[in-house]
Amino acid sequence: MSYHKQDHYSEEVTLGLMKHYREAIGLLGEDPDREGLQKTPERIAKAMQFITQGYNMDAKQILNSAKFHEDMSQMIIVKDIELYSMCEHHMLPFYGKAHIAYVPNGWITGLSKLARVVDVYSRRLQVQERLTTQILEAITETLNPLGVAVVIEASHLCMMMRGVQKQNSVTTTSAFSGEFERNETRSEFLKLISSKLH
Repeated sequence: MSYHKQDHYSEEVTLGLMKHYREAIGLLGEDPDREGLQKTPERIAKAMQFITQGYNMDAKQILNSAKFHEDMSQMIIVKDIELYSMCEHHMLPFYGKAHIAYVPNGWITGLSKLARVVDVYSRRLQVQERLTTQILEAITETLNPLGVAVVIEASHLCMMMRGVQKQNSVTTTSAFSGEFERNETRSEFLKLISSKLH
């Protein structure tokens, strides 16, 4: 039995992107009819739809799909959530980890849903600063917690492959609200995401 990969893409979007990527390959000095490049426009078209599928996802709907009443007000942290995104300035990838915490105010959500929220906003053309804030706002507006903290650490290929070509630079962004605006709570969060407890 042969392997058959099943993915779902918009045929209209795929055909439109294929046309433009084929033209771009030619403009770059390559032959789009060369054997190794014949299927490349289609591959890129499908890859870009996958990479930007966050436009078709709703973070609040995801959080609400596993929203439970719970009388607790202790910090909940999910750290080291892998993320892959595309810099909107050069359309080159940036990748890294997100660390999320919130202090419930009567409601909690499934832990995996926090990781899915990261995917919703990272799978778009992005800047890391906006990505950080969007994650915080989605959690705040859906769960109405006592506070939210989001820290993202990422490496940007637009700085590594071109431009200043700095291979070891890491960009860190953070956003805090509510309880996490207090030094004591914020310090506890930052200490916990920096520690190796497992």
